[in-house]
Amino acid sequence: MCIIFIAYRCHPNYNLITAANRDEFYKRPTKAAYFWEDNPSILAGRDLEQMGTWMGVTRTGRFAALTNYRNPSEFEKADKKSRGHIVRDFLAGDESTFEFLKKLQQENLNYRGFNLFVSDGDSLMYYSNIGNEIKQLEPGIYGLSNDQLDTPWPKVEKGKRKLKQMLDNGLNHEQLFALLGDQETAPEEKLPRTGVPLQLEKTLSSIFIKSPDYGTRCSTVLTIDQNQKIHFIEKTFMSHGADEKEFTFISEKN
Repeated sequence: MCIIFIAYRCHPNYNLITAANRDEFYKRPTKAAYFWEDNPSILAGRDLEQMGTWMGVTRTGRFAALTNYRNPSEFEKADKKSRGHIVRDFLAGDESTFEFLKKLQQENLNYRGFNLFVSDGDSLMYYSNIGNEIKQLEPGIYGLSNDQLDTPWPKVEKGKRKLKQMLDNGLNHEQLFALLGDQETAPEEKLPRTGVPLQLEKTLSSIFIKSPDYGTRCSTVLTIDQNQKIHFIEKTFMSHGADEKEFTFISEKN
Protein backbone atom coordinates (compact mmCIF):
# COMPACT_ATOMS: atom_id res chain seq x y z
CA MET A 1 0.00 0.00 0.00
CA CYS A 2 1.55 3.26 -1.06
CA ILE A 3 -0.92 6.02 -0.30
CA ILE A 4 -3.65 6.23 2.32
CA PHE A 5 -6.06 9.04 3.16
CA ILE A 6 -8.07 8.84 6.36
CA ALA A 7 -10.81 10.98 7.85
CA TYR A 8 -11.17 9.92 11.47
CA ARG A 9 -14.23 10.93 13.47
CA CYS A 10 -14.76 14.14 11.53
CA HIS A 11 -17.94 13.21 9.64
CA PRO A 12 -21.42 13.04 11.25
CA ASN A 13 -22.10 9.55 9.85
CA TYR A 14 -18.72 7.83 9.83
CA ASN A 15 -16.14 7.06 12.47
CA LEU A 16 -13.61 6.08 9.80
CA ILE A 17 -13.29 6.94 6.12
CA THR A 18 -10.32 5.41 4.30
CA ALA A 19 -9.25 5.75 0.67
CA ALA A 20 -6.07 3.90 -0.29
CA ASN A 21 -4.02 2.71 -3.26
CA ARG A 22 -1.71 -0.28 -3.23
CA ASP A 23 1.23 0.11 -5.61
CA GLU A 24 3.30 -2.95 -6.50
CA PHE A 25 5.13 -4.70 -9.32
CA TYR A 26 2.60 -6.26 -11.69
CA LYS A 27 4.44 -9.58 -11.66
CA ARG A 28 4.01 -10.05 -7.89
CA PRO A 29 1.24 -12.62 -7.38
CA THR A 30 -1.72 -11.23 -5.51
CA LYS A 31 -5.25 -12.28 -4.63
CA ALA A 32 -7.95 -9.61 -4.64
CA ALA A 33 -9.99 -8.90 -1.50
CA TYR A 34 -11.87 -11.84 -0.04
CA PHE A 35 -12.67 -13.43 3.32
CA TRP A 36 -9.66 -15.62 4.07
CA GLU A 37 -10.20 -19.37 4.29
CA ASP A 38 -7.74 -19.69 7.18
CA ASN A 39 -9.33 -16.77 9.09
CA PRO A 40 -12.88 -16.08 7.81
CA SER A 41 -13.20 -12.90 9.88
CA ILE A 42 -10.51 -11.14 7.82
CA LEU A 43 -11.50 -9.25 4.67
CA ALA A 44 -8.39 -8.24 2.72
CA GLY A 45 -6.40 -8.79 -0.40
CA ARG A 46 -3.42 -11.11 -0.08
CA ASP A 47 0.17 -11.12 -1.22
CA LEU A 48 0.69 -14.67 -2.44
CA GLU A 49 4.49 -14.54 -2.03
CA GLN A 50 4.50 -13.97 1.73
CA MET A 51 0.78 -14.53 2.54
CA GLY A 52 0.42 -11.18 4.29
CA THR A 53 -1.59 -8.12 3.31
CA TRP A 54 -1.32 -4.35 3.01
CA MET A 55 -4.78 -3.39 4.30
CA GLY A 56 -7.77 -5.15 5.75
CA VAL A 57 -10.72 -5.12 8.10
CA THR A 58 -12.51 -7.74 10.16
CA ARG A 59 -16.21 -8.39 10.63
CA THR A 60 -15.89 -6.83 14.10
CA GLY A 61 -14.32 -3.62 12.77
CA ARG A 62 -10.61 -4.15 13.42
CA PHE A 63 -8.69 -2.24 10.78
CA ALA A 64 -5.06 -2.04 9.71
CA ALA A 65 -3.18 -0.56 6.76
CA LEU A 66 0.52 -0.32 6.01
CA THR A 67 2.84 1.51 3.63
CA ASN A 68 6.52 0.91 3.00
CA TYR A 69 9.05 3.61 3.84
CA ARG A 70 10.95 4.45 0.65
CA ASN A 71 14.64 3.79 1.20
CA PRO A 72 16.44 2.28 -1.81
CA SER A 73 19.34 1.00 0.33
CA GLU A 74 16.96 -1.37 2.13
CA PHE A 75 16.46 -3.51 -0.98
CA GLU A 76 19.70 -5.25 0.00
CA LYS A 77 18.32 -6.38 3.37
CA ALA A 78 16.87 -9.73 2.43
CA ASP A 79 16.90 -11.13 5.96
CA LYS A 80 14.03 -9.01 7.25
CA LYS A 81 10.52 -10.26 8.05
CA SER A 82 7.64 -9.56 5.69
CA ARG A 83 5.86 -6.31 6.58
CA GLY A 84 2.58 -7.73 5.33
CA HIS A 85 2.57 -10.10 8.30
CA ILE A 86 2.14 -7.09 10.61
CA VAL A 87 -1.29 -6.26 9.18
CA ARG A 88 -2.24 -9.94 9.08
CA ASP A 89 -1.26 -10.48 12.72
CA PHE A 90 -3.19 -7.46 13.97
CA LEU A 91 -6.34 -8.44 12.12
CA ALA A 92 -6.10 -12.05 13.33
CA GLY A 93 -5.56 -11.05 16.98
CA ASP A 94 -7.64 -9.55 19.75
CA GLU A 95 -5.16 -7.23 21.43
CA SER A 96 -5.90 -3.53 21.78
CA THR A 97 -4.13 -1.21 19.37
CA PHE A 98 -1.75 -0.04 22.08
CA GLU A 99 -0.89 -3.55 23.28
CA PHE A 100 -0.16 -4.67 19.73
CA LEU A 101 2.01 -1.67 18.93
CA LYS A 102 4.01 -1.94 22.15
CA LYS A 103 5.00 -5.48 21.19
CA LEU A 104 5.76 -4.40 17.63
CA GLN A 105 7.90 -1.57 18.93
CA GLN A 106 10.21 -4.12 20.55
CA GLU A 107 10.65 -5.88 17.19
CA ASN A 108 11.09 -2.78 15.05
CA LEU A 109 14.52 -3.79 13.71
CA ASN A 110 13.16 -7.05 12.32
CA TYR A 111 11.44 -5.23 9.45
CA ARG A 112 12.37 -2.87 6.66
CA GLY A 113 10.94 0.63 7.09
CA PHE A 114 7.16 0.83 7.36
CA ASN A 115 4.23 2.97 8.47
CA LEU A 116 1.14 1.48 10.08
CA PHE A 117 -2.41 2.52 10.96
CA VAL A 118 -4.31 0.24 13.35
CA SER A 119 -7.73 0.52 14.95
CA ASP A 120 -9.66 -1.81 17.25
CA GLY A 121 -12.80 0.32 16.93
CA ASP A 122 -12.08 2.31 20.09
CA SER A 123 -9.00 4.20 18.89
CA LEU A 124 -6.89 4.83 15.81
CA MET A 125 -3.11 4.70 16.21
CA TYR A 126 -0.09 5.22 13.99
CA TYR A 127 3.35 3.70 14.28
CA SER A 128 6.48 3.79 12.13
CA ASN A 129 9.65 1.86 12.88
CA ILE A 130 11.58 4.80 11.42
CA GLY A 131 10.71 7.15 14.28
CA ASN A 132 9.77 4.25 16.61
CA GLU A 133 7.02 6.34 18.22
CA ILE A 134 3.44 5.25 18.88
CA LYS A 135 0.87 7.99 18.23
CA GLN A 136 -2.79 7.96 19.23
CA LEU A 137 -4.54 9.97 16.57
CA GLU A 138 -7.09 12.67 17.30
CA PRO A 139 -10.10 13.26 15.07
CA GLY A 140 -8.90 14.72 11.79
CA ILE A 141 -7.73 14.14 8.23
CA TYR A 142 -4.49 12.26 7.64
CA GLY A 143 -2.35 11.41 4.62
CA LEU A 144 0.36 8.80 4.36
CA SER A 145 2.57 7.69 1.50
CA ASN A 146 6.09 6.26 1.60
CA ASP A 147 7.47 8.66 4.18
CA GLN A 148 6.16 9.26 7.68
CA LEU A 149 2.66 10.47 8.56
CA ASP A 150 1.61 13.77 6.95
CA THR A 151 5.00 14.35 5.32
CA PRO A 152 4.00 17.10 2.84
CA TRP A 153 4.65 15.33 -0.44
CA PRO A 154 2.57 16.99 -3.20
CA LYS A 155 0.25 14.02 -3.69
CA VAL A 156 -0.33 13.68 0.04
CA GLU A 157 -1.21 17.36 0.42
CA LYS A 158 -3.46 17.25 -2.67
CA GLY A 159 -5.34 14.21 -1.42
CA LYS A 160 -5.90 15.63 2.06
CA ARG A 161 -7.15 18.88 0.56
CA LYS A 162 -9.57 17.08 -1.76
CA LEU A 163 -10.81 14.84 1.04
CA LYS A 164 -11.53 17.87 3.21
CA GLN A 165 -13.50 19.44 0.35
CA MET A 166 -15.57 16.28 0.06
CA LEU A 167 -16.33 16.27 3.77
CA ASP A 168 -17.39 19.91 3.57
CA ASN A 169 -19.56 19.52 0.47
CA GLY A 170 -20.96 16.02 0.72
CA LEU A 171 -19.17 12.72 0.27
CA ASN A 172 -19.77 9.50 -1.62
CA HIS A 173 -17.69 6.46 -2.51
CA GLU A 174 -17.29 7.33 -6.19
CA GLN A 175 -15.77 10.70 -5.26
CA LEU A 176 -13.20 8.84 -3.18
CA PHE A 177 -12.37 6.58 -6.12
CA ALA A 178 -11.99 9.64 -8.33
CA LEU A 179 -9.47 10.98 -5.84
CA LEU A 180 -7.58 7.68 -5.90
CA GLY A 181 -7.54 7.71 -9.71
CA ASP A 182 -5.68 11.03 -10.02
CA GLN A 183 -2.71 10.47 -12.38
CA GLU A 184 -1.32 14.01 -12.35
CA THR A 185 2.40 14.06 -11.51
CA ALA A 186 4.04 16.78 -9.45
CA PRO A 187 6.24 19.48 -11.01
CA GLU A 188 9.93 18.70 -10.78
CA GLU A 189 10.68 21.50 -8.31
CA LYS A 190 8.20 20.03 -5.81
CA LEU A 191 9.31 16.42 -6.02
CA PRO A 192 10.65 14.79 -2.85
CA ARG A 193 14.18 13.41 -3.02
CA THR A 194 14.10 9.86 -1.70
CA GLY A 195 17.15 8.41 -3.41
CA VAL A 196 15.53 7.03 -6.56
CA PRO A 197 16.26 8.47 -10.05
CA LEU A 198 14.50 11.73 -10.83
CA GLN A 199 12.31 10.31 -13.61
CA LEU A 200 11.14 7.51 -11.32
CA GLU A 201 10.50 10.05 -8.56
CA LYS A 202 8.21 11.90 -10.98
CA THR A 203 6.40 8.72 -12.00
CA LEU A 204 5.79 7.90 -8.33
CA SER A 205 4.52 11.42 -7.55
CA SER A 206 0.97 10.81 -8.77
CA ILE A 207 -1.74 9.38 -6.53
CA PHE A 208 -2.50 6.66 -9.13
CA ILE A 209 0.70 5.27 -10.64
CA LYS A 210 1.14 3.79 -14.10
CA SER A 211 4.39 2.50 -15.57
CA PRO A 212 5.37 -0.57 -17.63
CA ASP A 213 6.34 -2.82 -14.70
CA TYR A 214 5.00 -1.14 -11.56
CA GLY A 215 1.87 0.74 -10.64
CA THR A 216 -1.38 0.93 -8.72
CA ARG A 217 -2.72 -2.60 -8.44
CA CYS A 218 -5.85 -1.79 -6.45
CA SER A 219 -7.84 1.08 -4.98
CA THR A 220 -9.85 0.55 -1.80
CA VAL A 221 -12.53 2.64 -0.11
CA LEU A 222 -13.56 1.66 3.41
CA THR A 223 -16.10 3.36 5.63
CA ILE A 224 -17.16 2.37 9.14
CA ASP A 225 -20.19 4.24 10.44
CA GLN A 226 -21.32 5.15 13.94
CA ASN A 227 -22.96 1.73 14.33
CA GLN A 228 -19.81 -0.11 13.18
CA LYS A 229 -21.42 -0.94 9.84
CA ILE A 230 -18.65 -1.65 7.35
CA HIS A 231 -18.73 -0.70 3.66
CA PHE A 232 -15.69 -2.01 1.78
CA ILE A 233 -15.13 -1.59 -1.96
CA GLU A 234 -11.98 -2.66 -3.81
CA LYS A 235 -11.18 -2.08 -7.48
CA THR A 236 -8.26 -4.01 -8.94
CA PHE A 237 -6.38 -3.06 -12.09
CA MET A 238 -4.41 -4.73 -14.83
CA SER A 239 -0.99 -3.49 -15.89
CA HIS A 240 -2.37 -1.03 -18.44
CA GLY A 241 -4.63 0.51 -15.78
CA ALA A 242 -8.01 -0.76 -16.98
CA ASP A 243 -10.56 -2.01 -14.47
CA GLU A 244 -10.21 -5.72 -13.90
CA LYS A 245 -12.49 -6.50 -10.97
CA GLU A 246 -14.60 -4.83 -8.29
CA PHE A 247 -15.47 -6.34 -4.92
CA THR A 248 -18.03 -4.86 -2.52
CA PHE A 249 -18.93 -5.89 1.02
CA ILE A 250 -21.52 -4.21 3.26
CA SER A 251 -21.91 -5.61 6.76
CA GLU A 252 -25.06 -5.74 8.79
CA LYS A 253 -25.36 -3.15 11.53
CA ASN A 254 -24.09 -4.35 14.88
